[in-house]
Amino acid sequence: MHPSENGARADLIEVAVALPVYATFTYQVPPALLPAIGAGIRVLVPFGRRRVTAYVLKTAARPPDAALKSIAAVLDDQPIFPPSMIAFFEWIADYYIHPLGEVLQTGLPAGINTTERTYYALSDTGQKELATRTLAPPQQAVFQRLAQGPCRLIELRRLAGASFPKTALKTWEQKQWVVRQDALIDGRTRPKTTRFVLPGPPLDPGGRLSPVRQTILAVLKDKGPIGLDELKTLVPTAADVVRAMARDNQVVLEQRLVYRDPLGAPIMPDRPPTLSAEQQSALDTMSAALGRGYRAFLLAGVTGSGKTEVYLHMADKALQQGLSVLVLVPEIALISQIERAFRARFGQCVALLHSGLSDGERLDQWQRILRCEATIAVGARSAIFAPFERIGLIIVDEEHDDSYKQEGALHYNARDLAVVRAQQHGAVAILGSATPSLQSAYNALNGKFQKISLFERVEQRAMPRIVIEDLTAAREERGIRRHFMPALIEAMQETLARKEQVLLFLNRRGFSNVLVCAACGQVLRCARCDISLTYHQKTNAYLCHYCGFSRAAVASCGKCGSKRIKRLGIGTEQLESQVQQLFPHARLARLDRDTTRRKGALLKILKELRDRTIDILVGTQMVAKGHDYPHITLVGIICADLSLNLPDFRAGERTFQILAQVAGRAGRGRMPGRVILQTYNPTHFSITAAREQDYEMFYRQEIELRKALGYPPVTRMVQIRISGRDKTQVADYARRMAAAGLKIRQHRAFAALDLLGPIEAPLQRIADHYRWQLLIKHPRTDLLHQFVRLLLFGPDGTPGTKGASVTVDVDPLFLM
Repeated sequence: MHPSENGARADLIEVAVALPVYATFTYQVPPALLPAIGAGIRVLVPFGRRRVTAYVLKTAARPPDAALKSIAAVLDDQPIFPPSMIAFFEWIADYYIHPLGEVLQTGLPAGINTTERTYYALSDTGQKELATRTLAPPQQAVFQRLAQGPCRLIELRRLAGASFPKTALKTWEQKQWVVRQDALIDGRTRPKTTRFVLPGPPLDPGGRLSPVRQTILAVLKDKGPIGLDELKTLVPTAADVVRAMARDNQVVLEQRLVYRDPLGAPIMPDRPPTLSAEQQSALDTMSAALGRGYRAFLLAGVTGSGKTEVYLHMADKALQQGLSVLVLVPEIALISQIERAFRARFGQCVALLHSGLSDGERLDQWQRILRCEATIAVGARSAIFAPFERIGLIIVDEEHDDSYKQEGALHYNARDLAVVRAQQHGAVAILGSATPSLQSAYNALNGKFQKISLFERVEQRAMPRIVIEDLTAAREERGIRRHFMPALIEAMQETLARKEQVLLFLNRRGFSNVLVCAACGQVLRCARCDISLTYHQKTNAYLCHYCGFSRAAVASCGKCGSKRIKRLGIGTEQLESQVQQLFPHARLARLDRDTTRRKGALLKILKELRDRTIDILVGTQMVAKGHDYPHITLVGIICADLSLNLPDFRAGERTFQILAQVAGRAGRGRMPGRVILQTYNPTHFSITAAREQDYEMFYRQEIELRKALGYPPVTRMVQIRISGRDKTQVADYARRMAAAGLKIRQHRAFAALDLLGPIEAPLQRIADHYRWQLLIKHPRTDLLHQFVRLLLFGPDGTPGTKGASVTVDVDPLFLM
């Protein structure tokens, strides 16, 4: 790594540590380690009383009056990410107001960092002293555990409780009864190696070999070097035999790096179809921008218009120019379909990056990209960090989907980061959707994106005919007839008679979502959240969908003790049961989070749907996202209103998008499709716009509401959430933060800024954490960021407090 011209020295480096600290730090590099240092390399550094993983950013100048520490070790032979990505990581840290080291840790494969752990062990002196003393029960428990061997402080605290304070352990340490031992723990995720068998030197022609050895040599002559596991499938006794052959110098054994394969069964190559005139026009416009600097396109195409084929042609043109391609999809459920399309077209140059892979598989795919063995990456939101050096095209499919927003510690939006990364690399970004987000449509109208429309389905197939059924007519019905209007039942009978497939959509999982005591009227709620429990029939339990709390379904009312619990409402589990009663001979499947928890379960259901071994598929929003199954000709939307009345200004947008998307699953093949949309609000503009599949009509009405209320996209917003276990402490801290915000807002630069709150979050308690929030709005992003930084770190801001954590969410999507 060469020093820059700003006074930086080759033996000084600036690093970001993988800890929640906002600053970067300068370290000295011992001369022996200088050749191994470079930007993108991980190093082990002393930090306080421990050693931690840090990421090398660049060479550094010596800070004035600073005594610098030296790095302890270099952890990588090659950079773990391209140095060209450092600016991207720094932008994320700045925009989302998040520590740079944690941004890097979020973007890199999980489980690779080295950590240091402290263990406590009993000395010989301590063994003798403590064995002869009369100890209180907590001390006795700690002594007995230490006598078994070294252990961590967290285990001792769990064993003895708060009655054995940390100061007591320090006292034992000072008396040399206990010693501290620091141990480095390598990351749990490592490259995989396997033993390979190679031909040895030429053999003596006169030598005699057993038949098994002759078979092994014949295999090596035919196949060349071969993995021992593969050889054992051909020669079951190979493991023992090759060790003897290696001793006799007949073969060579060596460890080789191999990739764990997440791709599954091979896929037959396809032949690109002829594009429609609309598709070709879109392709010509966007491909002309490749390699000519940054451009962003909003590809707004109706469902079934062939956006994926346009993506494939764009990827081909990018590869022809020697550029890499990144394809983002909102959820793992969609990756299999996009992956199949790209692997069929481009073969082995496709890598996968998503949370459904094991940590080892993800590391292998990451390394394939780093080594330029893969030039296309397909993945969910975390794939935005794919380590491409020369990226030329970024595709964001179903760009409207909320799943692109990460709700972990770092609240990033992969769709927005795709645009930023394209800007930094001079690449083309394509945001595709049949129902674009209001933000993207607004950006297109303001000239930030160029909008390209596809108005027709491929092969001029008709859009599905959508019929609205008013559920208020069934209010007095009971059982199945309350959820199935006669028109839907009749349509299902006709569809099944034609040997076609039916999709039923209900965006609520479980069996019954409202549990009420018949004796006193008390609603059964989660013990840890302010949310009602949901009954799940398969597990016969009442579950919380937020924190995972569960109670046996035989539990009684917590208020009066009655066991008469009424189960009201409907979820996909009950819907599946009712459909089975209506159509006992139909082959039925359910697609929701409950049925897809096990690895491979999702792909199994989708394959059965593709192979037409499923007649009726019941599902939540997982079935609404871009799936293309040509034999689904009927979509039934059981209740279109579930998301419409949530206390969120985006409720209307989400309702329109999900209804239009799920309706678009019908009639994507040669048979025409139809949709039965059941609703209690047949005149709501989100419902009528979805019926007409008219995005422009929806946009015109919704954007006027946003302008009137001053909500995004016409302004920008930051949410600050305060949470903790102590209800009073959290409320007090939120009020103090709001008071500090009002004081800062007195500055003339922030006079036009809106500060809303503090207020309890709509879901006031989740997992025993009480939640308050502030919303800050202003059209200018730079002023918003400046205000938030002053609020968190400035002289008039609110310093952190024990027992209340603060989360900053820039451009929040979820206000619950």
